[in-house]
Amino acid sequence: MGNLDLIAFGIVLFTVVFVLRISKIKNRIIEKILDWFPAILFAYVIPAGFTHLFGWDLSSVYLHNLSRNWIIPVTILAVMSALPFRQLAIVGIRPLVLFFIGSAIIATLPIILVLLISIVDPSSSDLFIGQGFWKGLVPIVGGWIGGSTSQLILKELAQTPESLFLSVLVLDNILVNIWTILMFQFIKKGEVLNVIFGIKDPIPDQSEVTLNKGGRKIFPLITILIFTGIVVIIFFLNISFLSMVVSLSIIGLVLGNFIKVWNTRFSLQLGGICIILVMAILGLRLDFSNLSLPMIFIFLVVIWLILHFVGMLICAKILKLNLVWVPIASMANLGGISTAPAVTAAYRKDLMPHAILLAILSMVTGTGWGMLTIYLFEQIN
Repeated sequence: MGNLDLIAFGIVLFTVVFVLRISKIKNRIIEKILDWFPAILFAYVIPAGFTHLFGWDLSSVYLHNLSRNWIIPVTILAVMSALPFRQLAIVGIRPLVLFFIGSAIIATLPIILVLLISIVDPSSSDLFIGQGFWKGLVPIVGGWIGGSTSQLILKELAQTPESLFLSVLVLDNILVNIWTILMFQFIKKGEVLNVIFGIKDPIPDQSEVTLNKGGRKIFPLITILIFTGIVVIIFFLNISFLSMVVSLSIIGLVLGNFIKVWNTRFSLQLGGICIILVMAILGLRLDFSNLSLPMIFIFLVVIWLILHFVGMLICAKILKLNLVWVPIASMANLGGISTAPAVTAAYRKDLMPHAILLAILSMVTGTGWGMLTIYLFEQIN
């Protein structure tokens, strides 16, 4: 293990301990701060603060592979095994409609914005169409909806130049991290906004029913050993990341619903800790340097992101759907399997599995939505 690996391990360990401790402190000032800046969000910004302050590049340390191959799989198993089948009814038709409308806005809005900007400023048409900067928008669709896998596939399909792609990755990183912070705030204000928007759509609270069942339960150590054994088998099967996520989600559901002595409470607690760990490791990648893009390109992407959210708000209002689903569905589209349940946990931990289900849908459909974006841009070329 190299020096950078040791540094990264120390930063992540410090961050996880800090987040777990500060969330339990009973102090009026700290509680006020945490109302605005949730404890789990420190897992994102503390590692970024260290890397920025000391100029460390920790984007390629071993912890990232460890997170993808081991920690995220355990997280999925832990969270999904805490989800009774009867709670799946909470993710009904309306939240799914909201989610897919959010995806459709992401896939189609850049074409509309390019056309509108070209009318106002004809030189922008040459930039996006003539010089091919539209090819930089396509990987953003893949990154937002489908994750890194879809992003790379769509980069090849759109034939995005390497220099443009690298700058887009930096911009995408910055915006998604800012968006995550904003969604943490929005989800905590969701019930207040429901009153303002005149929406009366309560989400059933089944967490107490789920977690407080009596009777004997599997010991935590046995639960961890079961998770570890399953993840080892999945690892050596060498399946794709998407297949792994779907498989582990199904296995988790089976464990939690068909083993009567399953320790649901411990699974949810373990899942919460793992999410903090994954967030801290993600924070090591934050790098806001090397951003070189025309301002009109950056402006378009920012407007694109804002209108995506506004469109989902309007959709939720039309569907008379609890506004808490807006940040959950938005982060499932933009943040994926790691940040969607983390943002959801700031509101209610028992909804984390539902965020994962939406994130899985995002991963499944991301490449398809990006191919639609390519097709639409080719029509105006």
